[in-house]
Amino acid sequence: MKSSKDLIKSLSQTALMPQEETLEISKKKGRLNIGIPREISFQENRVALVPDAVSLLVNNGHQVVVETNAGKMSNFQDHDYSEAGAQIVYTPEEIYKNSEIIVKVAPPSPEEIEFMRPKQTLFSALQLTVQPESYIKHLMGKKVTAIAYDLLKDEEGIYSVIRSMSEIAGGASILIAAEYLSNVNNGQGAMLGGISGISPTEVIILGAGTVGEFATRAALGLGASVKVFDNSVYKLRRLQSVLGTRVFTSIIQPRVLAKHLKTADVVIGAMRAREGRTPLVVTEEMVADMKVGSVIVDVSIDQGGCFETSKPTNHTNPVFRKHGVIHYCVPNIASRVSRTASYALSTIFGSILLDIGEEGGVEKMLKYHAGVRNGVYIFNGSLTNKYLGDLLKLKYKDLDLLMAGI
Repeated sequence: MKSSKDLIKSLSQTALMPQEETLEISKKKGRLNIGIPREISFQENRVALVPDAVSLLVNNGHQVVVETNAGKMSNFQDHDYSEAGAQIVYTPEEIYKNSEIIVKVAPPSPEEIEFMRPKQTLFSALQLTVQPESYIKHLMGKKVTAIAYDLLKDEEGIYSVIRSMSEIAGGASILIAAEYLSNVNNGQGAMLGGISGISPTEVIILGAGTVGEFATRAALGLGASVKVFDNSVYKLRRLQSVLGTRVFTSIIQPRVLAKHLKTADVVIGAMRAREGRTPLVVTEEMVADMKVGSVIVDVSIDQGGCFETSKPTNHTNPVFRKHGVIHYCVPNIASRVSRTASYALSTIFGSILLDIGEEGGVEKMLKYHAGVRNGVYIFNGSLTNKYLGDLLKLKYKDLDLLMAGI
């Protein structure tokens, strides 16, 4: 037996010897099973995740299942996804059967909801203003967690998906107007922009939000003369600031607006309503006084439109003429450039899915990510969105209280 003195000496010598380095144990990641069904909604050409995002998720240890032809309308082939590490399946049933997280662009149809299982998580658009009570009850009955990407917020409190799609719609609206001014589409035969020695095209933009900003940028880039109208002086002042150049701006006053509409070649409707319908700011009488062959692009049509003469059209028959004015009123402009829009969506969804994996699951991630939590409208079968509850007269519960025990 060693004496206590010898034992202390031995321990001291051992402590001075080189020791094996102890590395920090990394947080265990959760392996996610992610499903991407093929979109079946009318003229929905986007896909929620592009192959590059799938590759990133697979390389981080997650499983991704993609329904055949899910990316076809955005020019992504099945082999692009399989080479990225995804598993290709051939029926929607297989997607919902093998996935704990479903990522879609359009809201699921009633038939797709039937395939869903308790505890699954759905990421898709919600489209608050059009969802009937039966649809919400159907989802609630499946005991799923449903997250609306149109309600997701980033770290700065901005609706990230809405902003991305608005940027696309704003830029695209000017390119669309340019198409319908040309002879190819039986327009007035004008070029949108400015040419030396010729008066520039006159573009009026109604709304100084994100759509209005990017429409203004595109029109100025082509050399057009741009006038922006909005009911908010703050938004008009902000627009002047971010553009870094002076443009004509005005509060919407009917007499002033009517005067400028008479000489406009293009009018972009970029008004948004916080709730309900977009206000009508251009009457039929104002449209009748516009130049024959001028072009209206009503980006606000998904909220009812801001022109009295507007009515929804689609990508197959996108325009109609009223009082000699060409009207383009397609609600889903982003699907017109589906590849670009898919990359924009995928950037947002891919980052969120990686965070979910890092946190070890959807419920744990929601506790720490207020922006994603803002998008939850059904949590394990319980309605948590106050606006939906009040609108449909359904009982709703506070999400924070439901998550308190997690």
